[in-house]
Amino acid sequence: MAGSSKHLCIWAEVSANKGDTAQCLGQNMAVSLKGAEMSEPVAHGHHGPMKRLSTMFSYLQEKIQRDWSDRDLTQPPPPTSDITMHSALDHSHNFFEYLVVVSLRKKGEGTYEPQITYQFPKRTDMRSSQKEEEEKSLKAILLFCFPEGINWAPLTEYSSETFSFVLTEVDGSRKNGYCRRLLPSGKGARAPEAYCIISRVACFGLFSKIFDEVEKRRQISMAMIYPFMQSLREAPFPAPGNTVKIKSFIPESGTEIISLTRPLDSWLEHVDFRTLFRCLKDEEVLQVFASAVLERRIIFIAEELSTLSQVLHAVAALLYPFTWQHTFISIVPSVLIDVVMAPTPYLLGVQRHKLDEVIDQSDMLIVDLTEGADNTFITCIGDESTILPEKLQMELLQELRCKRDNSTSEELKKVVSEAFLSFFVKTVGHISSHVKSCNSRQPGVFQKKSFCKAIESKAVRHFVKRFIQTQMFDLFIQEVERQPTQEGVFHKKVLEDQESKKKEKANRVWMKGRVV
Repeated sequence: MAGSSKHLCIWAEVSANKGDTAQCLGQNMAVSLKGAEMSEPVAHGHHGPMKRLSTMFSYLQEKIQRDWSDRDLTQPPPPTSDITMHSALDHSHNFFEYLVVVSLRKKGEGTYEPQITYQFPKRTDMRSSQKEEEEKSLKAILLFCFPEGINWAPLTEYSSETFSFVLTEVDGSRKNGYCRRLLPSGKGARAPEAYCIISRVACFGLFSKIFDEVEKRRQISMAMIYPFMQSLREAPFPAPGNTVKIKSFIPESGTEIISLTRPLDSWLEHVDFRTLFRCLKDEEVLQVFASAVLERRIIFIAEELSTLSQVLHAVAALLYPFTWQHTFISIVPSVLIDVVMAPTPYLLGVQRHKLDEVIDQSDMLIVDLTEGADNTFITCIGDESTILPEKLQMELLQELRCKRDNSTSEELKKVVSEAFLSFFVKTVGHISSHVKSCNSRQPGVFQKKSFCKAIESKAVRHFVKRFIQTQMFDLFIQEVERQPTQEGVFHKKVLEDQESKKKEKANRVWMKGRVV
């Protein structure tokens, strides 16, 4: 049932050169590609990192093609999909773009092929080029809905599970795919089916609740899904912290009012920190964070798919206001296990039974997410505990101690996000003061030398000099150069910190005057 759903995410992104397309993985998952159009700001002055990412893509593409060449040639070739997609229509203010139902069609003994059996709404007003892109997207969605592959056995019992993936368009914008897999009503052994909603919105919790309603209606009749989704599609997507109410009729129950509330902190609405801090001690979380800040190669090991996906998304969220720019695969399938040999930065989730295939790698951090593991860091570089300035590490740990074992997800989000946000405010919060522009019509220029020189602490200055060499910092500073006057949670915290320092300075001057 819906209440017992498991949560996992599959999100793979690899940068590629302009014009490249990715061939979908048939047996396990698909790879989402960023086109060079969205990466050009990064590539400017940083051809080395982009070249390495392109090389990694070529390696992956060759690996995929080799694996597909070993398939039975009597079977039709796997669908190819340019998962770097073009946007056909603007749905930025709707809950979702469309819903599809994916069923498994039996092809042979123990083998099934996913196919779309229902789509809402039907796209009828698209140009031929838009329709072609739509078809490519739908082919990719088929593989994401059933990433395990073609081998299935009919089931009589199946606990529904919810997971998500991300598709990246050529302009850099993202589409989120939310899936609920369940066993359709009926008698005897049967294959599960998947419901997939494509949306511009990243809010896992909200769409999980929507799927609860979809699943409840599916148990009655497929026809009951349509009016609910129609009402949802016509409703405006709420602002952070707001609620929208959807009316929906169910036979024997009458008209129901369904309340959908969007979390106040929209940048955290796709994240749950509880699994991360259940699996790792606070000090271990800081070492993982430090490695991620310097854009190193990190592999997480666990058996549960939900554990891998939740931890990887949580680690990426710790980097706010910066964004992880490299390969991110929350669950690495067997067909792509060689990705661990790539020389570029990555965050990877690997199931425990594949551990022997990754432990011979060096210059990386391999994290065992088993609760109470004797050796959390199976492989490490050795300097993880000294990357962050010692004083700031102590302050982070002090702030993290404010969380309680029985904290709700929202309470934990508040404590954790404020602690790591405060870290970036203290280290690089003065960034706007060192972006100079001749006039308001021209972009500013980051003054790196004066920015570093303004940091009083030698330990903090040493850390910042390493951090500003990362790709995530480069992207962030380019945005500040384009628009020096920034808004958002981070910049609000910076202003609060500046005001606090002014008051402290004024108090010291006043106290000094009293003493004199």
